[in-house]
Amino acid sequence: MSSTDGLQRGVEVIDTGAAIAVPVGTPTLDRIFNILGEPVDNGKDIEAETERLPIHREAPAFTDLDTKPAVFETGIKVVDLLAPYRRGGKIGLFRVFFVKHVTSFLTRVLLTQKSTHQ
Repeated sequence: MSSTDGLQRGVEVIDTGAAIAVPVGTPTLDRIFNILGEPVDNGKDIEAETERLPIHREAPAFTDLDTKPAVFETGIKVVDLLAPYRRGGKIGLFRVFFVKHVTSFLTRVLLTQKSTHQ
């Protein structure tokens, strides 16, 4: 999964047979990775011993899923505090959508607080 410059029909390639795997676990917290699992945040490199899991794998069994509602911590303090997401739901953060709606939400909160405490 690197540059395909010079790749053409008939060129010999090597098939490793392995799926694309990304690092998981504690060393990956507060880090930013590309789709190949390579750090792109100018932090220290991930150690070779770090556990890696394939990006395509079987879903957990239905019986293994947690049925209690829980909050999904995004790591974005504003989202976690003002608009928390439910774990297991489908979410998407788009910058324009996020900024527009959080700004209007914060404005409403501030106006409510102002009118309540006058």
